[in-house]
Amino acid sequence: MAAKREKIHFESVDELLGAPSIKDGTEEIRIDKIHPFKDHPFKVVDDDKMAELVESIKTNGILSPVLVRPDNQGGYEMVSGHRRMHAAKLAGLEVVPAIVKEMTDDESVIVMVDSNVQREEILPSERAYSLKMKMDVVKRQGRRTDLEDTSGTECRKLTGDAVGEEFGLRDRQVRKYVKLTDLIPELMQMVDEKVISIGMGYDISFFDKEVQQWIYEYRKENGILRPEQIEALKAQKNLENMQQYPVIQVLNSALPEPKTNGKVSLSERKLNKYFPSHMPSREREKVILELLAKWKEEQEEMADET
Repeated sequence: MAAKREKIHFESVDELLGAPSIKDGTEEIRIDKIHPFKDHPFKVVDDDKMAELVESIKTNGILSPVLVRPDNQGGYEMVSGHRRMHAAKLAGLEVVPAIVKEMTDDESVIVMVDSNVQREEILPSERAYSLKMKMDVVKRQGRRTDLEDTSGTECRKLTGDAVGEEFGLRDRQVRKYVKLTDLIPELMQMVDEKVISIGMGYDISFFDKEVQQWIYEYRKENGILRPEQIEALKAQKNLENMQQYPVIQVLNSALPEPKTNGKVSLSERKLNKYFPSHMPSREREKVILELLAKWKEEQEEMADET
């Protein structure tokens, strides 16, 4: 007699997304009845990967349903699946398969954030704003993993650890990302584009918006922004009362002096203005040295006359 096989349990979409376990099936919902999640932090970009997703949907359809919640106005709010729905529109679809869940605002934020953290590429701004949204939810709910220790520091740490768990981040890293949301949009974009580092963006985020704007303009105009310049600004005791010109002076004065090694190089392009192109370099060097010797002799004669 054959042995009885155990049933294999496959995780449902509900379990994978961490959504509340309400037994709703998949429905076909018109795209025009679905609106984006409010303040959705994840960008939907028409790049090569989006083009690949569009082609996949044209060929195979949408294999994984989106997750929505009713909005009490006859429509639905997207919780998870913004990229899939955008690709479906580009593919010419009018409906998408969707799981409809009744969720509170806080529940939908948690699901929306956690369902996006597994993406291969996530921008610093996306991570920062999504962590902030989740942190706000945790604070509102008063969630903490310790029931005995209510000291402020320990509770904050545990909160940060809980928020960053899905991202693989600890409390300090979570708070560093959340602080980035205080950057002006132009500087946040520079962080996304790796023009400035996350660490530098974090330091700049403590400055008021006006100073941040001046820093952005300085980096854009000069093409340079070094950590020592930001440290110099942090050392200013009255930075909040300074005007733009003194701030620029601080930034300029913090730059290291250019190093000189005593070498002078002349490119072949420059030398070709004065020498035939076929003249060997050794002969060119001989002529240059003779002319320099003559110039030095003239300078010494002028000095003797004075």
